[in-house]
Amino acid sequence: MPDFSAADSAFMARALHLARRGQYTAHPNPMVGCVIVSDSEIVGEGWHEVAGDAHAEINALRAAGAKAQGATLYVTLEPCAHHGKTPPCASALIDAGIAAVVFALDDPFAGGDGRGEQALSDAGVTIRKGLMRESVQDLLAGFISRTTRGRPRVRLKIASSLDGRIAMKSGESQWITGPAARADVQRLRARSGAIMTGVGTVLADDPSLTVRDESIDTRGLQPLRVVVDGALRMPLSAEMLALPGDTLIYCADDGKRQPLVDAGGEVIKVSGQDGTVNLLQVLEDLAAREVNDLLVEAGPRLAGSLIAQKLVDELVIYQAPHIMGSETLGMFHTPTWTELADRQALTITDLRRVGNDTRITAQLADED
Repeated sequence: MPDFSAADSAFMARALHLARRGQYTAHPNPMVGCVIVSDSEIVGEGWHEVAGDAHAEINALRAAGAKAQGATLYVTLEPCAHHGKTPPCASALIDAGIAAVVFALDDPFAGGDGRGEQALSDAGVTIRKGLMRESVQDLLAGFISRTTRGRPRVRLKIASSLDGRIAMKSGESQWITGPAARADVQRLRARSGAIMTGVGTVLADDPSLTVRDESIDTRGLQPLRVVVDGALRMPLSAEMLALPGDTLIYCADDGKRQPLVDAGGEVIKVSGQDGTVNLLQVLEDLAAREVNDLLVEAGPRLAGSLIAQKLVDELVIYQAPHIMGSETLGMFHTPTWTELADRQALTITDLRRVGNDTRITAQLADED
C-alpha cells in the first residue's frame, strides 16, 4: 500500500464525510464523496446525491472548474469507466486534466473490474489506492453485499423491554420504546432500499412501513415495502396496499394472487414448503431489484427464521428500561433450538443511549 500523509488522510476523511450526505438519497447507487485539491487546498468537492444524477466526481469537477487542471482528486470509490445512467467518470477526469487520483476502495460492481483505474493509468494519471478502505467498506456494506453476494445487507431491528419481550400475548406493542428510539428507526428506514415484515405483523399491527419523519430529506424516496406471506393471508384492507409506491408480497402458494394484485400489491411466488417461504430466494430477488440494504421489522417467527438461517448481517436492538413480565412474546421463535449449545453468539459492535433507551448493535459471531 502506498504511503499516505496526514494531509492525504484529511482530504479522504472529508470525501468520506461528503459521501454520507447521500445516505438517504443515493441508493441503489453507492454513496460516494470526492474532493479536488490543488496546492494543498480544496478547490472543488461533491457527492453522489441521487441515483441517475451526476456522480461525486462530476459534481466536484463542476465546482473546481479550471482549477481541476493538474490537481489531485480524492474519492471514496474507484471512478467508473462504464456507461450506466451517466457517462463514465474516468473519461471526465482525464478530459479535465486531473493529474493524480487517490481512491479508497476498488469498485465491487461487476462492470467495474478495475477498468476505471486502468483507464486513468493508461492516460498518465498517477493512481494511489487503499486509503481508509475499511471505513468505506463499512459505509458501502449494502452495495458490496448486493454486488458480490447477490443479496442485500440484512439489518434486523427489534424493540424490546429489558427482559427481552417485544409484545404482550395479545399482540399489544405500541409503544415499548420512547420517541428518540422511534425517531432513530425512521433514519434506519430512510437509509434502506426496502423494509420487510411478516404477515403476522400485518395482521396484528397493519403497519405502513414508510418513512414518516418529514425532517429527513429523502427527496421523496420511499423504501420498497416487503411482506413475507407464505399462504397469502394478507388482508385486502392492509394500509400499505393503498399507499403510493410498491408493496411486494412473497409467497409459496399464490392461489389467492389476483385479489391482492387488484388491491395494489405485487405477488412473487418463490419456493417453500408447509406454508413457509424460501427466505434466501426472497433476498436474491430483492438484490435483483437493486436493494442494497434491507431493514427487517418483524415478529418472532420471521426474525427467528432469519437468525436460524444466518441470513442476518446486523441486529439493532432498542431496549427500553422496563420489564413486561411473563404474558408476553419473545424476540425469536426458534423451535429447533432445544439445548444451550444451539444458542447464537453475538459480537456487539456498538452500544449507546438513545433517549431513555439503549441501542445495541451486533453481528452474528462466527462459530468456533
